[in-house]
Amino acid sequence: MHLLQTKILSLTLIALLTLSACTTIPSTTTGVDIPAAVTNADSSLTNSPTPTDTASTLEPPTTAEINLLETHETESDYTWDEAKVVEIALADGASSAASQAVKISGNQIVITASGTYRLTGKLSDGQVLVESADDGAVRLILNGVEINSNTSAPIYLKNAEKTIVVLEDGTQNLLTDTPNYVFESADEDEPKATLFSNDDLTITGAGTLSLVGQYNDAISTDDGLVISGANISIQSVDDGIRGKDYLVIKDTVLEVVSGGDGLKSDNDDAEKPGQIQISDSTLAIDSVGDAISAEGKVTIFSGSFTLNSGDASFNPDEDSAKGIKGLASVVIEDGSFLIDAKDDALHSNGDITINGGTFSIASGDDGMHADLTLTINSGTIDITGSYEGLESQVVTLNGGEISLLASDDGINAAGGADGSGMNGGWGMPGGQAPWDQGGAASDYWVYINGGKVYVNAGGDGIDSNGSIAMTGGVVLVDGPTMDGNGPLDYMGTFNISGGTLVAVGSIGMAQAPSTTSTQPSIFIGLNQALPASTLIHLQTTSGQDLLTYAPAKEYQSVLISNPELEIGESYSLFTGGSSSGEIENNLYLNGTYQPGTELTQLTVESIVTTYGTNAGPGGGGFPGGGGVPPQGGGRRP
Repeated sequence: MHLLQTKILSLTLIALLTLSACTTIPSTTTGVDIPAAVTNADSSLTNSPTPTDTASTLEPPTTAEINLLETHETESDYTWDEAKVVEIALADGASSAASQAVKISGNQIVITASGTYRLTGKLSDGQVLVESADDGAVRLILNGVEINSNTSAPIYLKNAEKTIVVLEDGTQNLLTDTPNYVFESADEDEPKATLFSNDDLTITGAGTLSLVGQYNDAISTDDGLVISGANISIQSVDDGIRGKDYLVIKDTVLEVVSGGDGLKSDNDDAEKPGQIQISDSTLAIDSVGDAISAEGKVTIFSGSFTLNSGDASFNPDEDSAKGIKGLASVVIEDGSFLIDAKDDALHSNGDITINGGTFSIASGDDGMHADLTLTINSGTIDITGSYEGLESQVVTLNGGEISLLASDDGINAAGGADGSGMNGGWGMPGGQAPWDQGGAASDYWVYINGGKVYVNAGGDGIDSNGSIAMTGGVVLVDGPTMDGNGPLDYMGTFNISGGTLVAVGSIGMAQAPSTTSTQPSIFIGLNQALPASTLIHLQTTSGQDLLTYAPAKEYQSVLISNPELEIGESYSLFTGGSSSGEIENNLYLNGTYQPGTELTQLTVESIVTTYGTNAGPGGGGFPGGGGVPPQGGGRRP
């Protein structure tokens, strides 16, 4: 048996034992309170005991000033008349309901009309089938149910304008299916999930829902899906949750273990591709495929995310195991992200924009990859392991704090296709030349306008198949130790007009900024490599400290550019020694420097001033090498 199926069966038994031990399931219920899934904790579903006021209301969650998708959700979804609720008692061979709209045949419960239905009880092998003949919404209140089906989906929403599944406050609900569905004919392939809907679906309420999908997906709809204010736990052999047209998750606690993708919206309509939006939620996803995947746009406004994608079977030539994938775009406004991905941690065939958030990323490929543009405006990003840290045709860093460790290039403005550095030839940035990528050198850019950036790269530190422009910020690069790569590598120009730049590493392919820059730079080429942690210190000849840096690896080239450098002024350069300052990404802040060896005194006589061995600063020399990641590979979806 497949290991995931074995794990799911074990968890099913645990869930069943937990429910049987902890849940008392009455045959009928009276009024109960369901807290609203809203920011305002005082909003709730209230049931009055008087016959003149029997309305029940569950307020929809509200999120201020955000551009939400247009969905099927309306205020009326969360409001119903308690006096008109149809009670359905589930029991093997003895289910009952006092309504002609409910047809019972053995252990199959068929709901044939719109309205509100409260389900209570257990079916050891049965199904709730919604096949409504009218245009109204169907509302299913799950009041402590256990439904298992040995032949199909425990809940099959075959036909309804839309369905709202409400998890009754304080209840535990469990749905499980079978690895082998039985269809009426060979032409049938639905249902194909533990909870399956052909139409729009909303899941809400303050109870809990556990689903075990042994056939395919756990929750799936062929239209839109909204999950609001719910608590859901999922085990599935394929995708955890699928909303074809869109998937909106808000104010929800969600745990998913899946043999496919964790969350998916896969409508491939070019005019309206599937989208995912998430806000104010806590998600833990362990997926063999992508953790979060949309054909269109993924937008995350806020929340806490623990995402693990891929396993030991991951094949980069065939599989996609990305953390967050929006093929059109990914936009992240805020949130806390812990991502461990066999593939890219964040990926788009279009654009990625980071406006805030805290990220801890370990990736088997790129930390963040966008085919077109990658823009970071704010946030704290720590990439603890990657093949390439940040990669896109255009990389723009406007702010934030970024620290990255890459086995190849740290920041790479390269070919649009994911894996452009994987299957290309040796000796070019990213493994391919611009003309092999369908573009000219002028199409590729790294823009650095602000923020704090630390790069520790085994390949090129900052690599552009076109040009680099820096106007501000602090950029620290611990580059390669091998001469086939350089701390900086660009094919066009690198103009620096502001900010602090320190780039150290090997000397064979080292480059300095272009002489067309407006801020001076000093390039130092040493006769031999110095050991890691040997300080580099720059000060004015009068003794004013400008910079003290402790490279993480051995180095033979040093590039320094700082707004305090002035043409015509003289400076002293030291190596070794010590400093009492606080260390931030190997840069000493404040403190007192105790001199080591004075390497030289030099005068900044031009935009690029060199000392020692010159391997081509100012744009000279050859572009750095590409390389092959551990997996090999090529473009992946």
